[in-house]
Amino acid sequence: MNDRPSIEAGSTGDAKASTSLFQADEGQVLADLLKRSALEIFPTPLIERRLDALAEGTQVTITCSPARGIAETLALSEKLSSRGLRVIPHISARLVRDDAHLQEIVGRLASMQAAHLFVIGGDVKKRAGKFPSTLSLLSAIADMDHPFVSIGVAGYPEGHPFLEDNSLVETLKAKEPLATYVVTQLCFDPGAIVGWIENIRGQGIGLPVHIGLPGVTQAHRLLRFALKIGVGNSARFLTKHSNLVMQLAKSSYNPDDLLRDLAPRLGESAMRIEGFHLYTFNEVAATKAWRDQLVKDLEASKAIDVQRENSNHSTKGARHADSI
Repeated sequence: MNDRPSIEAGSTGDAKASTSLFQADEGQVLADLLKRSALEIFPTPLIERRLDALAEGTQVTITCSPARGIAETLALSEKLSSRGLRVIPHISARLVRDDAHLQEIVGRLASMQAAHLFVIGGDVKKRAGKFPSTLSLLSAIADMDHPFVSIGVAGYPEGHPFLEDNSLVETLKAKEPLATYVVTQLCFDPGAIVGWIENIRGQGIGLPVHIGLPGVTQAHRLLRFALKIGVGNSARFLTKHSNLVMQLAKSSYNPDDLLRDLAPRLGESAMRIEGFHLYTFNEVAATKAWRDQLVKDLEASKAIDVQRENSNHSTKGARHADSI
């Protein structure tokens, strides 16, 4: 698909890589971002056993849904924190009842030494109490004595089903003083992701971006999730191409192609892309294996490039000495 000097991603187990090509000079940037990535999980009864292979310090973000509520997010966060994982709980503003409830939530997070938080508005139609939006909850947290060194918020490269694009930008501007980074919603379109980042930079928003990437999973699960949350043009494209959907439903997905198309822009200082947020759909082992193998391949390629460069310098030096 391109003629750039490249390396080919490796494969491991369920994280079998496609023919994904990256420029050699993009490899270290991509490897560094992958090493800083967080794995998103849903709180379910069986999720803990799927996390046994995660090393201490692994970043794990824990979602908060109307169906399961804040209590399950906090309970799982406590268990994983006790195992040495770096938890990033999601708190839905519309599920927080009042100031006392918020104080209880922050107190529990402080007790488990959770230094990181992700705040969302939440999809629940009728809010539980005082907080109608992400911004309202962020403002309340800012007025508290809290332990958080980072607070993330959501960004929408393909828009939001209930909000105008201009409104989303203005709201993100208002959140910027109260947050430390923004995570992009699931999106399969690299052009939409890059265009959205360029747009917010043009609007003067400087929050670091963590790009949300779909992890390695069975494609039918990914399609079901994307269509359920209405991922903008990605979902519309899939609904119009039923043959492609049927093909994907029989296979698995990994984000190699998406990463390849994003790679040329990842290292640009003006973009301020500082990490990835991996949507695992609870297929944690497969996504972790894919990430670890790709990092290994990228760093091995970098080492080979360094050896080749040193060898070329040595050869040139020897030729110069022979000519004296």
